[in-house]
Amino acid sequence: MTRLRLRQLVIAAESLKTAEQLQTVLDLGEPFHDRNVAEFGLENAVFPLGHHFIEVVAPVTKDAPVQRFLKQHGPGGYMAIFQTDDIAAARKRLDGAGIRRVWNIDLDDIAASHVHPADVGAAIVSLDEAHPWESWRWAGPVWETNSIEGEITGAILEGPDPNGLASRWAAALGVPASTHPDVTRINLDDDQTLVFQDGAKPRLDGFCLTINNAMKALERADKLDLQSTGDGVRIGGARLVLNNE
Repeated sequence: MTRLRLRQLVIAAESLKTAEQLQTVLDLGEPFHDRNVAEFGLENAVFPLGHHFIEVVAPVTKDAPVQRFLKQHGPGGYMAIFQTDDIAAARKRLDGAGIRRVWNIDLDDIAASHVHPADVGAAIVSLDEAHPWESWRWAGPVWETNSIEGEITGAILEGPDPNGLASRWAAALGVPASTHPDVTRINLDDDQTLVFQDGAKPRLDGFCLTINNAMKALERADKLDLQSTGDGVRIGGARLVLNNE
């Protein structure tokens, strides 16, 4: 059976000041800055959280694709990267469903395909196969040294038609969506869950995280005058839902 987990969540921001705020609030280690994202007109910072990752990207050119996202939506959740153990099957499924792949790469230690955001809604979806399974090229060569305790437990997506949004994500990911009276979900491996809720427009709104001391993180956020959301804090337009390890 194919394995699938949410390995990395990405925030699009106007500048890497958002990365500094994220690092301070969550008490993260040193980030990795990937020079290769210059291909997309970006600079970035990738932070390890356990064996998962949070990335902040910011444009450095006027024609960077992320500029369109920022103009239309403002800063916020931009991309969700899922790890599969069968990229060939994932690509076949996408192509068969008419879901466009807009970027593909095949390297010795990782292969990946980005899905056109218009075909799934709310964010860019990437499907990646890493070799070995626990490795992660996108976080640099020493990410394990810089990692802190914690994990990504899921994400919250919003839109005026959450069931339709969930159906498109389910088709892209190859896993079923389940609808309950109050919410629609997609369950992944590692006890991760994607939750689909009503919202004014499609967006990747919430990053669900488990960290060592959520209360301390909220205290640090308060010192930076960041917006509290009741169950967490909003940084760079993304809502971080924080739970204790």
